[in-house]
Amino acid sequence: MAISSSRETAATDPQLGFIGLGMMGAAIAARLLEAGYTVHLYDPNAERLRQYAGKGGLARSSPRDVADHADIVFACLPSQDVSIQVASGSDGVMHGGRAAVYVEMSTIGQRTLERIARDMSGAGKTVIDAPVSGGPRGAEAGTLSIIVSGDPGAVASIHPYLRRIGKNVFDMGPVPGQAQMMKLVNNMISAANMAAACEALVLGAKAGLDPDLMVAVVNASTGRNSATTDKIPKAVLPGTFDYGSRLEIIYKDVRLGLEEAAALHVPMWVGSTVGATWEFAMSQGGANEDYSTLIRHMENWSGVRVRSRNVSTEQEDAE
Repeated sequence: MAISSSRETAATDPQLGFIGLGMMGAAIAARLLEAGYTVHLYDPNAERLRQYAGKGGLARSSPRDVADHADIVFACLPSQDVSIQVASGSDGVMHGGRAAVYVEMSTIGQRTLERIARDMSGAGKTVIDAPVSGGPRGAEAGTLSIIVSGDPGAVASIHPYLRRIGKNVFDMGPVPGQAQMMKLVNNMISAANMAAACEALVLGAKAGLDPDLMVAVVNASTGRNSATTDKIPKAVLPGTFDYGSRLEIIYKDVRLGLEEAAALHVPMWVGSTVGATWEFAMSQGGANEDYSTLIRHMENWSGVRVRSRNVSTEQEDAE
């Protein structure tokens, strides 16, 4: 049964495709479905695919099958290797007979995006580089920031869909790959903010400071950043650790940023330390945990917890 629509689907509307129904992709696809667009879907997880087909999407058997039915194909995928396979593998989008535009919303780095763009161009398809920022919560609310680069005409053609998905759209110019670089710049800063905030708050807790009051002071002062205003109050102080993105995703983005820096011969003294911090959390089995759990590793070393006073250990364990 199709879900309710906020618009009527016109006969002239392009057919859309969406590949990748993970935490981010599923929320983005749902917003397109809710808007009444026809969306052809693929995900290797059969149960997830059935779930979103039940919400009005049209399930397809492969990326190529999606591209045989859709004019514009969006993809939101977890890694470089998966993105390459979906785009230009033996059953990839580049072999589809209908799709003319491929919108890569994953964070995969400049060089991987350039490779995909070359492959797609050889098949007569245009790639739009369009990574997103804002996490699953922003995807559900339609408040993502979307960074785009690519052919101006193709970018203009997808603006109605981007406005349904996100609040802010930043155009980085006509060269695919520039949006990827901008996304990595943002995520390197975000990952550093989170690591520094967690470490400093653990220091304050060890000295006996109240966690809620610490965050309030920081947010009214010069230490304020997205970790202290959003992530820590929502997921760390209440002990829920449910901000919405896996730790391995953040580590992947930091690693990509460091790789791009090495290719450009840019020193990353702070970035390298930040990368080592997230890598340590990965080595402790935290890959599939929410990335707000980074602070737990610092807490364990210091023997303190950064939680609101009314959160008991039993409550946190029950979450």
